[in-house]
Amino acid sequence: MVGMMAHALNQHIAGRLEETARLLRDQGADPYRVNAYLRAAATLRTTPVAVDVLFRNGGLDGLRELRGVGESIARAIRELLVHGRLPMLDRLRGESHPVALLASVPGIGRRLAERLHEELGLETLADLEAAAHDGRLETIAGFGEKRLAGIRDSVAHRLGRVRLPAAGPATPPSVSELLDVDREYRDKAAGGQLRLIAPRRFNPTGEAWLPILHTERGTRQYTALYSNTARAHRAGTTDDWVVLYHHDGSAEGQHTVITATRGPLRGHRVVAGREHDCLAVYARSAA
Repeated sequence: MVGMMAHALNQHIAGRLEETARLLRDQGADPYRVNAYLRAAATLRTTPVAVDVLFRNGGLDGLRELRGVGESIARAIRELLVHGRLPMLDRLRGESHPVALLASVPGIGRRLAERLHEELGLETLADLEAAAHDGRLETIAGFGEKRLAGIRDSVAHRLGRVRLPAAGPATPPSVSELLDVDREYRDKAAGGQLRLIAPRRFNPTGEAWLPILHTERGTRQYTALYSNTARAHRAGTTDDWVVLYHHDGSAEGQHTVITATRGPLRGHRVVAGREHDCLAVYARSAA
């Protein structure tokens, strides 16, 4: 019986890895990346020990001992084991849902998650962490200091599990690199060169309208797509705001690039939260 359960779990996770590989391939991702997921899936299908046992006994190191399982895929398997879902697969399917993500944090139920998303525009755990520290959560009734401290600790723990430190200090992508990926995405989207996916959210007709790009800069792998959020739809910016997801095998992150509508950067593409760096980039290009 134990062997059958182990086999079923490994088969289930292998299926999710194969679906990820298939979507990456169909959306034009690097073939090496596609094959990495397929190799890992093939290993899981022939591994007699359940992967949850390997993870409980050895953590990520235990998963990396499997043939063909490197750092990124070990983290993907952990996400499937711990949370039952893989955020990257949700994005590839076009069904990423920020309210469900926020509601998964202890102390935040579905109704409160909807308020945080609608009233504060929170989309990610990183957004929630920032709001817990900069005073925005205190504007929502019921957020006392004890509750805030619990949310800060919980989110820090979650982000610590998802964003593993590299061997040395992590180097974030430069603004120039982010703007270049944004340029590539918008140019190819405008030229009809990208695969279109049908997002599950805000798409009652099931139309495939959302362009998706997989590209790389050095060791970083990027996925880019227009923002399909309630906030973007309300603002009429679903063809302007671009969300960039990146990872380099040991750390991952997310940035949003928009067209500034006011101030010295008006009319320029800007990485949200890094406006000062953008000013320096544009100043150098004008010199």
